[in-house]
Amino acid sequence: MLRFANTEYLWALLAIPLLLFIFLRVNWWKRKVIASLGNKEVVAQMMPQVSHSRPWIKFIFFIVAYAILIVGIADPQLGSKTEEVKRKGADLMILLDVSNSMLAQDLAPNRLENAKRALAQLIDKLHDDRIGIIVFAGQAYVQLPVTTDYSAAKLFLNTINTDMVPTQGTAIGAAINLGLQSFDFKNGTGKSMIIITDGENHEDDAVLAAKEALSKGVTVNVVGVGSEEGAPIPILQNGRQVGFHNDSTGHPVISKLNEAMGKEISAAGSGVYVRANNANSGLNIVMDQIAKVQRKMTDTKQFKDFEDRFQFFLAITFVLLLVEFFISNRKNMRLSKIKLFEVEVKQP
Repeated sequence: MLRFANTEYLWALLAIPLLLFIFLRVNWWKRKVIASLGNKEVVAQMMPQVSHSRPWIKFIFFIVAYAILIVGIADPQLGSKTEEVKRKGADLMILLDVSNSMLAQDLAPNRLENAKRALAQLIDKLHDDRIGIIVFAGQAYVQLPVTTDYSAAKLFLNTINTDMVPTQGTAIGAAINLGLQSFDFKNGTGKSMIIITDGENHEDDAVLAAKEALSKGVTVNVVGVGSEEGAPIPILQNGRQVGFHNDSTGHPVISKLNEAMGKEISAAGSGVYVRANNANSGLNIVMDQIAKVQRKMTDTKQFKDFEDRFQFFLAITFVLLLVEFFISNRKNMRLSKIKLFEVEVKQP
């Protein structure tokens, strides 16, 4: 496979037609000036060292060197190399609430976007820990299996929205059970969950699920998002707010943080409960707690990566420019005299 690390530099190849046009224009202008001096044959005898072909040869070397240089700067990466890496870390599963109540704007810009921004910052701080993502509302789904690919984790995180789970509700217990199924308990690493939710419309027995997780060595932490005063739940269409959800009496539904539920779940899972706000997501406190779980050297794995090949292109560019530098614009007078002598000898 072939790819370029810096594809934006390849746009510089579009300058080649412009360079060709400039060269032809200058070459035409030189011929016009020479022609204006008088008879073509007489002028040629007056300037025996002028070569019309060598500037073309130099230009061809230059333009090829330029093209190869641009390709080299774009850093072509070919094939793959295999290296053995050992990681010492823990397994971390993020359980993110995507119910409609997470659109409430008591956290800026809303609860869900605030949580996603905090998680992105958390992922940037990870090194050897593995991370997975589960989204839940009335049902739970694995958005990202446990992995060390942090780039993929951030990519999947950006795609999360409240439309991902059609069934509304807050099935935290189902999310915890799905998280347990997603862990690999054979590798012996410490495991922990972080539930980010407002706890609204809590349905199943999340406390029992947290106790089950703890029995398997998995701590359960909860980050509560929202406020006790609550906020109305916006209705969005094509990303734009068109109103608020109303109850049967026509009044806006106010979504409030169920803090008691979050504390109860975290206590059952031997984790910590933190309430997020606009200034602090609380994830740093949770990660300090998770740092206490067992970190084990995982089995040696092979990671494939592309090898840089720009060195070859830069070397070829250097050789071409060196050859172009030593090609003179003038004729080889010694060779010209030999050819002239041969012509004179052949004359009767």
